[in-house]
Amino acid sequence: MFLVCGEALFDFFVDQPASADCWPQLRYQAVPGGSPFNVAIGLARLGQRAALFSGVSQDFLGRQLLSVLQQEGVDCHHLQRRDLPTTLALVGVDAAGKPQYSFYGSKAPEASLSLADLPPLDAAVQGIHVGSYALVSHPTGDSLQQLVARESAKRLISLDPNIRLNVEPDLDRWRSVLDFHANHAHLIKVSDEDLQLLYPDLPVEEAARRWLGGQCSLLILTRGGEGVTVFSPQHGEWSLPAQPVDVVDSVGAGDTFQAALLCYLAEQGLASPAALARLSRDEIDSLLQFAIRAAAITCSRRGPDLPRRAELLPA
Repeated sequence: MFLVCGEALFDFFVDQPASADCWPQLRYQAVPGGSPFNVAIGLARLGQRAALFSGVSQDFLGRQLLSVLQQEGVDCHHLQRRDLPTTLALVGVDAAGKPQYSFYGSKAPEASLSLADLPPLDAAVQGIHVGSYALVSHPTGDSLQQLVARESAKRLISLDPNIRLNVEPDLDRWRSVLDFHANHAHLIKVSDEDLQLLYPDLPVEEAARRWLGGQCSLLILTRGGEGVTVFSPQHGEWSLPAQPVDVVDSVGAGDTFQAALLCYLAEQGLASPAALARLSRDEIDSLLQFAIRAAAITCSRRGPDLPRRAELLPA
């Protein structure tokens, strides 16, 4: 099982009006989301046991989030119910399919997790995945640091920064928190956009290399349609191309890639710090090709509609 930590919310997608005569009315499509929420569902759809550790509202939207998780087969025992309103994210997608987000949730359930809420973990939990703005929230961010520090010697830790400056605009806060997690993570997946935000004066490759110290055995830099670049202390650096696809939008593509990485490692019996460190270059290429295929499927349809295992070629 993988324990995925972070936010669960509702994305409200803005439908563009068919003509100027439709203004000022806007239409919205509400879709459950949040990067960690998507990763947990992505793992479950790929046939892996996954649990979500998050604060979830007891309002009607929170009940919908809980229902979706249960229907998708995600373990909900570690969810903490809160009398706080569900966070909303308004999502606009540009002509290239790239999403832009605006967040609404000053008293977010996902930001309310204290040290007392940290779950005890048994041997069934192979790994822990952390990422996105829950990492920089308070008190949840402090609690997740304690969880990662407590468990990194025993379980695979994966990190995806998934930076949202409109939730936390302080880049120094992001840098400090992510440096902490990168020092404890064994597997890091980061987008070129995130690194450009964090370190605008550095080439993204140089910024990525900053995180290769600590326990990191594999860092994967995603570049959208340009593919991925791999950084391995053992094997060096190289790139793989993206899979050609007619992009509808890229919402959830990074979360799909992350879930597919963890799924492949679990299927191959490699979901441990020691096994990850021993991967050959060919094994890393197979891992990445599986994740690239999965992300391409999500890009071919609207919103975070992550693929199921049967939609992918055999690993």
